[in-house]
Amino acid sequence: MYIALIAHDKKKELMVQFCLAYRGIFAKHNLCATRTTGSLISEATGLPVEKLLTGKQGGVQQIAARIAYDEIDMVLCFRDHITMRRFEPDLSNLMAICDVHNVPIATNSATAEVLIQGLERGDLDWRNIVNPKNNVRA
Repeated sequence: MYIALIAHDKKKELMVQFCLAYRGIFAKHNLCATRTTGSLISEATGLPVEKLLTGKQGGVQQIAARIAYDEIDMVLCFRDHITMRRFEPDLSNLMAICDVHNVPIATNSATAEVLIQGLERGDLDWRNIVNPKNNVRA
């Protein structure tokens, strides 16, 4: 499956730690991320991460477009509610696109943990029916 990773500046370290903790699960899937987040994850974990534009340059919109084309199966987006005002329209759009296309999205580490553990158990295998091409690791 294709998993998109996004983290606000104050949540990037949490995202890196999360990816380190679940490296074994992430290694079985394809990852993409906004550029800075993806670079940090790749450096810390050794996992291959396709890096898109930074969030400020349109990376969140790139992920939203991929969701619309059924190229993303899950989104983990660690938000910082205190400083997220300038990103609110992008993230609201992202969440709406996830809703329309039935893509699971986690906006904090607790929900992300539930999704990742569910992914490992096979609870999200129904996504392979929706996107059969996305179940092969590139």
